[in-house]
Amino acid sequence: RLTPANARVAAAHLTGADPSLLRVTGLQRQISAPVANLLRAPAGPRDRQLLFGDLVQVYEDHDGWSFVQSEKDDYVGYVRSSDLIQPTTATHWVSVGACHIYEDSSIKSADLLSLSLGSKISATNENNGFLETSFGFIPKQHLTTTAAKPTDPVALAELLIGTPYLWGGNSRFGIDCSGLVQLSLLICGQPCPGDSDQQLKTVGQTVSGENDFRRGDLLFWKEHVAWVLDPETLLHANAASMSVRYENLKAAILRIQKQGEGSPNGHKRL
Repeated sequence: RLTPANARVAAAHLTGADPSLLRVTGLQRQISAPVANLLRAPAGPRDRQLLFGDLVQVYEDHDGWSFVQSEKDDYVGYVRSSDLIQPTTATHWVSVGACHIYEDSSIKSADLLSLSLGSKISATNENNGFLETSFGFIPKQHLTTTAAKPTDPVALAELLIGTPYLWGGNSRFGIDCSGLVQLSLLICGQPCPGDSDQQLKTVGQTVSGENDFRRGDLLFWKEHVAWVLDPETLLHANAASMSVRYENLKAAILRIQKQGEGSPNGHKRL
């Protein structure tokens, strides 16, 4: 998941790679699609997703697919080459669940793209309450400057209540349990890997006290992670409801046990 090498190329800085692979230096590019699937192989299964404005290192372009490593979490995979552009410096990020890019600085103009919470954009001018970008116009009230870092990741996760569950999803249009955790932490400027097993190993400190649940804690199962909203409530993307929703903490633990997925195997505090 994190090794920038495939059957043909390997990153020049990578040690221990097969000497028969072509060693290449990555080229920085930027995602220009609202959401780009990061695939395990060209046209293969989705592992994660990248958002509009995310930066990647490109190590190979081959038959319309680019082998990349995401700069936000080092995840590797394949994206469509047509979804990549030369990078620009982000000035703002989308700070609502989702927003539109409009053709003109008017709510009556055509909507061109829909962007998810956490998407990054480069704005040039303000016009009639809209910020202008090279892709179109975005309502100013849907954006926050990149200099402003929120401090409550749970509040950000709450913006995605009702989002449909999507395995490997990272956006307002579909998200999974680890995607919900990662997106909200990254917006707050806190490093976070993409998958729940990685998050269990690297995020926060282990809580040893039984039933010591606080807002912002993370509760883990073998293949699941949830935010603790308060001592009695979880907030998570889950396949039981196929959505992001609140759930009573004790009821969730019992439900997951009855499904045969065991008891929590980790409790971390940021």
